[in-house]
Amino acid sequence: LVDEVTTLHRHLEANHSARYRIWAKGANFLSKLPGDIKKHKQATEEVHHTLDCDLQEISECIVAPYSNRLFHRTAVEWLAATDQPIQALEHPKFKELIDVASRVLKSGVDIPGWKATWGEIIHIFKDYLTQLRAELNV
Repeated sequence: LVDEVTTLHRHLEANHSARYRIWAKGANFLSKLPGDIKKHKQATEEVHHTLDCDLQEISECIVAPYSNRLFHRTAVEWLAATDQPIQALEHPKFKELIDVASRVLKSGVDIPGWKATWGEIIHIFKDYLTQLRAELNV
């Protein structure tokens, strides 16, 4: 009795590969023999390598100039994509965010990733607790 699948696969490939392949083809089954798996992986890699010649560098994208219509459309798309309530656009903090972002020059807005956002939330929370503690100790 063989307790390892890999040993059984090697035995099948060494002694019964022809019968196994006939059975696999008739049963519309992908052969799991080690040699067949290697061939399948190599064929897949070759297909992927042939796509490399079709890839091209994308030049800098053209940024559309600001317009109220473009801003409104982008804001509505943001509402829908992030499942925000319609009133989110009227929130004072959202307006403050847009006001701050509009002051940036041509370098663009630096949007923090999730780790930086998480760290900033923790920092703001700790500052809030420190202020609260100071007020309660007075």
